Amino acid sequence: MSKQSGSAFAKFRRPPAWPAAVYSHLARLLRRRFVWALLAFLLIFLGLDRLFPLRTAVPYAPLITAHDGTTLHAFLSRDDKWRMYAELTEITPVVRKTILFKEDKYFYYHPGFNPVAMIRAAVRNLLTSRRTSGASTITMQTVRLLEPRERTYGSKLIELFRALQLELHLSKDEILQLYLNLIPYGSNIEGLKAASLLYFGKPPALLSLAELTTLTIIPNRPSSLRLGQNNAFIVQERNRWLARFRSAGLFDEIAVTDALNEPLTARRRAAPQQAPHLARRLRLAYPDTPIIRSALRPAAQATAEQLVYNYVNRVRALNIHNAAVLVVDNRTLEVVAYVGSADFANTFDGGQVDGVRAVRSPGSALKPLLYALAFDEGLITPKTKLNDVPTNFGGYEPDNYDRRFNGPVTAEFALANSLNIPAVALLKDIGTSTFISTMRKAGFSTIQKQAKDLGLSMILGGCGVTLEEMTRLYTGFANEGGVGTLRFTSVSPSYATKPGQPATPVKRSFSPEAAYLVTHTLTQITRPDLPNNFDNSYHLPRIAWKTGTSYGRRDAWSIGYNRNFTIGVWVGNFSGAGVPELSGANTATPLLFQLFNALDYNSARGWFKPPNGLAMRRICPETGDTPGEFCANPVADYCIMGVSRFRRCQHRRAILTNAAGTVSYCTYCLPAQTEASGIVRRSYPNLAPDLMAYYRSRHIPFETVPPHNPACERVFGDKQAGPQIVSLNDGSEYFINARQPVEMELSCLAANDVQTVYWYLNDKLYQKSSPSEGVFFRPRPGMLKISCADDKGRHSDVRVTIRNE
Repeated sequence: MSKQSGSAFAKFRRPPAWPAAVYSHLARLLRRRFVWALLAFLLIFLGLDRLFPLRTAVPYAPLITAHDGTTLHAFLSRDDKWRMYAELTEITPVVRKTILFKEDKYFYYHPGFNPVAMIRAAVRNLLTSRRTSGASTITMQTVRLLEPRERTYGSKLIELFRALQLELHLSKDEILQLYLNLIPYGSNIEGLKAASLLYFGKPPALLSLAELTTLTIIPNRPSSLRLGQNNAFIVQERNRWLARFRSAGLFDEIAVTDALNEPLTARRRAAPQQAPHLARRLRLAYPDTPIIRSALRPAAQATAEQLVYNYVNRVRALNIHNAAVLVVDNRTLEVVAYVGSADFANTFDGGQVDGVRAVRSPGSALKPLLYALAFDEGLITPKTKLNDVPTNFGGYEPDNYDRRFNGPVTAEFALANSLNIPAVALLKDIGTSTFISTMRKAGFSTIQKQAKDLGLSMILGGCGVTLEEMTRLYTGFANEGGVGTLRFTSVSPSYATKPGQPATPVKRSFSPEAAYLVTHTLTQITRPDLPNNFDNSYHLPRIAWKTGTSYGRRDAWSIGYNRNFTIGVWVGNFSGAGVPELSGANTATPLLFQLFNALDYNSARGWFKPPNGLAMRRICPETGDTPGEFCANPVADYCIMGVSRFRRCQHRRAILTNAAGTVSYCTYCLPAQTEASGIVRRSYPNLAPDLMAYYRSRHIPFETVPPHNPACERVFGDKQAGPQIVSLNDGSEYFINARQPVEMELSCLAANDVQTVYWYLNDKLYQKSSPSEGVFFRPRPGMLKISCADDKGRHSDVRVTIRNE
């Protein structure tokens, strides 16, 4: 062979250079097509995902938990399932180990399906011509629980697509959580948490290894493995799986041995039903929240419920059938106990009525707020004298609870003894509009609809309030006048301000000084609203409290507080029936004392301290004003610096008389200087007209000013010192029966120096009398002007209308 031909043969046998480039080109082309195919698949998948989204929203059974996470109350879901939401923190490592070992060992490694398991299952099914094993992952089982379908190959393809969707939108832990919340346990129980609570009576975190293994095997055979019915058979299956756990080294030998020997005592239990009234309230407020975290303390709630139940059973013989209690932590304003009625299951006595939110008459329970406002207005201090005497307030004549009057009393005595006339007089001075505005500021929403119809009677219970509103008001006295919104649910740490401080906004309704003065008064135990039951005197808690009894004895209130808690108690009948024995002191206060003794006996936090704005000053005990000329024995009293009024005491005034004290003189009619040697300067009580009328009616002697000099020609023009007509009432309409006419009484209140008054009807003199004497006349239909003048020439007028019935 020639060299040339050999060279050619060599070239023919040697691989040409161009095929390598072709191969490289083909490889790049394949990679590019693979990338495009992958991109096309992803685009199609994302498009289908957008067109056919997987619905993972599940209607859970709402759970109401306590402050510490304890389940208090459970409700059925909208589709009547006990499907309870288990949080990620409740899925313990033991739960993960058992469920993953049994259902999906490679859960955290596959993309939603296990191709190896699918191929293995397909081969087995083809060789046996029947379905012998499945290849469903936990993700695919979750899809099947969300969207149940028939077991077909088409359904399997849809499950694969849905599984990829789940993996795309949820993390592995969230998928496992969703799976554990949906697995069936027979009947209408779904989810690990529901089975744990309803069969074992405790949350998943407290389950033992044996109990967890039991709950792990049931979802595969919920119809045959029925807890409480087939427990012996369940134990056999449980132990078989425990043995497999031991063989796999999943748990140590001691743990497995203990689990094998543990008896199975599972049975169907009732769902938790504590705090039913608050639970329903929170469920309505948060309809789509699976777990509502209340601020209740389980021990406090259980104690309050039991005390209320037992107490109402004792007073039921008196025809008193219900009570409601609210306990608030003063530092955080969290509601730690909420009892709406004595027995929620008692439909005969209205047990399902929420007494915490029922609108009722407060009786005298609003008086502390009134006195706090009066302190802040500077109108009174604790020892200011107020007159507890019969008084006509423009036609309104209130009476005291015991139908007795005490004459001049201190403000602190009037509040501690819940006297009505001083309270109405203070409300008149402050103004109902100011008082209503303060109530609105303090959160009394029920006042909004009533405001236009409220008058002076509101301070004695003539308005509607709720136990929630009243308890919230009293937290203000424990928090230096700041009234905030009560917290029924727990607040996350990110919302908190300082430890022990309320996380809700607080509005100051009255000053810290006024709050302390009210507290100081309400702490006294020498008062009529201390229960008559001697047993309470031995266990009297150190609290400030106020009672209230509504008109007709329909509502009994007692609200108390210390540094830690404010507790509101209402006792009565939801039907509104009055009971003669019902009162705030003897019916509601004993329950209040029991609650404080059970929840906060002898609190170690000490007592309230006077704020810096309070000071002590000397005052006259006769009036509470700063001592004047005739004040001989001053005493000490609290005052609010810069607020409490500074007024000289005038409980007595100087009067010039003759030597015998039988005639008094004014500066206009003083005798000539040559005759002035017989003039004596004496002091006489400067009594209010209503107080003098009270003294006269009770035959209580008091000094009167001698008659004025009859020779005096001066006309006194001080209109405010003129007689005050208390009957009839200015602007009122009176109806008479023309066939049986009756007489009407005219009466007035006059100053201490008045001896005679003159009555005029339509400017015609009708009769003269002493100031304390009643004058009667027979009215006629039409407009009537009534005038009363005293012997000093001072007068006052009223106009009324007389109509035939």
